[in-house]
Amino acid sequence: MNRQERRNMIEFIERMKDIDKSSFLYMTDADIEHIYSTIYNHYIEHAE
Repeated sequence: MNRQERRNMIEFIERMKDIDKSSFLYMTDADIEHIYSTIYNHYIEHAE
C-alpha cells in the first residue's frame, strides 16, 4: 500500500470510529487494511 492509500484509510477509520491518530503509529498496513475493510463492509451491509 502506498502512503496516500494508508492516509486515506486512516482518515476514513478516524471519521467512522473516532479513533485517535496516534493509535495508528504502531499498526502495520495489514492491521489498517483489516480495520478499514471491517468498517467499510459493516456500513455497506447496513446501507442496503
